[in-house]
Amino acid sequence: MSELVEQNLPLYHIFNAVAETGNISHAAKDLYISQPAISKAITRLEENLDTKLFERSSRGVTLTDEGRTLYDQTSAAFRHIKKAEDTLRHNNELGIGHLRIGVSTTLARYVLLPYLKEFTKHYPHIRISISCQSTYQTLALLSAKKVDIGLIGQPSRLESYEFDSLGAIEDIFVATPEYMENLYKRHPEAKSNPFEYANIMLLDQENISRHHIDEYMRENELFTGQLMSGRILEVSSMDLLIEFSKVSLGIACVIKQFVEEELKDKTLTEIKLKNPVRKREIGFSYLRDTSDNEAVKMFTDLVHKMRDKKNKQEEE
Repeated sequence: MSELVEQNLPLYHIFNAVAETGNISHAAKDLYISQPAISKAITRLEENLDTKLFERSSRGVTLTDEGRTLYDQTSAAFRHIKKAEDTLRHNNELGIGHLRIGVSTTLARYVLLPYLKEFTKHYPHIRISISCQSTYQTLALLSAKKVDIGLIGQPSRLESYEFDSLGAIEDIFVATPEYMENLYKRHPEAKSNPFEYANIMLLDQENISRHHIDEYMRENELFTGQLMSGRILEVSSMDLLIEFSKVSLGIACVIKQFVEEELKDKTLTEIKLKNPVRKREIGFSYLRDTSDNEAVKMFTDLVHKMRDKKNKQEEE
């Protein structure tokens, strides 16, 4: 904004009032300021613009051609401002806002949808944007305030974030019965340790779930043969892991809660581990200082109610 525009902004309001009333005394009454102050403001604006804006007479004032041009533009600007104010007021009355959610594709599909369904039922006027990426990327977007809330696997450190846990998830290894049968035919010794002979499918190393499994692998000395032979297949999403395992490409590390139907109908079978993978938490995370974001407050309040209701039902 130019220095001249900054100087003239408070004067344009007075100019418009005089132009609309055609009378300095009437404008003074409407604006609750003195007539000399009105006259002084108009004179200052004319000097700043080096342009005569009004013709003065005993009956009042009328716009010059230049004044009419200025009034057409400034009045349009004030109408736009009023429209914006009316929109904000209307949005506040309806509870309209904007909620930006960061979430992985997998958590969006398996976890987020029920919360979104309930939230949009209660607050249909709130606009929602969803950005799909890994937990680490979601945390970066939260820190940069490019998303308001993230559905993530709990990282080891959450110093500046709140974390509302939705409960624990469990990582397991699965394959089709056909894949395991063929593996044992090729390698009878695989029955004691199938991981040393199978193709292993994992999320890529940009994913927090992979870091969790890498830690488990180191602690239990798994997959040494695959790491040496390159029989590790890395993919970018849990959905792909599940689908690849269902077409017998290998043993996949997946979240148990997301393959319950496949385990139930025996499309997939769980490979039992001597030491199960430690369970971990998933939940909604957001910056602690979100007191000015009403949409986040409404969403988290609803999450708490749904979570408490679910916990109560499970206890009963």
